[in-house]
Amino acid sequence: MPPEGPAGDAFYTPPNPLPPGRPGDVIRQRRLSDTATATTYLVLYRSTTATGAPMAVSGTVAVPKGRNLATTPIVSSAPGTLGLGDNCAASKNPLIAGVMTPSAFVEKGFAVATTDYEGLGTPGTHTYVVGRSEGHAVLDAARAAQRLGVGLRATAPVGLFGYSQGGGGAAWAAELAASYAPELQVKGTAAGGIPADMVAVGKALDGALGFGFLAAAAGGFDAAYPELDLEKYLNAAGRQAFAQNQNACVDALILNFAFHRIAEYTTTNPLQRPEWQARLRENSLGGVAPSAPVYQWHGFFDEILPYDQAAALWRTWCRKGVKVTFQGTYDEHVGGLAGSGLTAAVQYLSDRFAGKPAGDNCALSGA
Repeated sequence: MPPEGPAGDAFYTPPNPLPPGRPGDVIRQRRLSDTATATTYLVLYRSTTATGAPMAVSGTVAVPKGRNLATTPIVSSAPGTLGLGDNCAASKNPLIAGVMTPSAFVEKGFAVATTDYEGLGTPGTHTYVVGRSEGHAVLDAARAAQRLGVGLRATAPVGLFGYSQGGGGAAWAAELAASYAPELQVKGTAAGGIPADMVAVGKALDGALGFGFLAAAAGGFDAAYPELDLEKYLNAAGRQAFAQNQNACVDALILNFAFHRIAEYTTTNPLQRPEWQARLRENSLGGVAPSAPVYQWHGFFDEILPYDQAAALWRTWCRKGVKVTFQGTYDEHVGGLAGSGLTAAVQYLSDRFAGKPAGDNCALSGA
């Protein structure tokens, strides 16, 4: 196994410089918990930023007990929005992380790798909803599970799962898998509540309940692409708000920013600038066809992420020949995480691991 890391927060500080290696290599590990059903390891692993630089990302790997690990599938799970501060990371909040990743996966005998994403847990600013960074982190979490040295194999079937921010992370992993991690045996993706079109999502969140997510995304894109220079667009209120909320978890993001507007915090709206528009489009989904089938779900009454932009992604993927099963549910955003769509997502990946052929409902998409 890779070397055991130090206790406490010191685990999350990577060596400088990073040791040589490949994306997905485990830098260090530590046993986090041991239950009747699984042993969970805290891992620090190599990944790649949105611009192609090596980085270290933290996460967890839950390994089921009483299973033949040589044939055990791996679910790489992308958490939904937890916040911006390192203490919000999924690996530091196992109860919250358990909501984001259904325990049903472990109960079915699957290993589960859950990423913390870039800059969440580890040093630096979290590149919130920057899809290219998140997709790399999700794929490399699966690689890290395979290379942890506990018996999971490089030939293991892999499923990608996520909702909300995690739906975007899983969908980006699906689009990037063939080029970034072609050796992974990705059998399917289950992604719900996806922020697919970053321009459309930005417009919808301005002045809405979820404005805090837009503010977080502005900071995330600025961290991933420093040339965007968010600071020069902020007024005094904006600088104060970003300083006060740089470590906020999801509840504070909602409470502190609900129904506010970009104009309150800026001298000029950066999202209308061509350089910002280009990076937002670069991190919008639909440009590449996932190489494995997809189950996608989204609430008709989602008040955070518009239904129409998610349905547009369904149609786009269908036009590209992807087998997509799309389910519109009668949920708002939070309800979509625990509703009928989630139950179907667990079954969908289980069926892919069992080798059952995937259907689709692309005929209904009008594509």
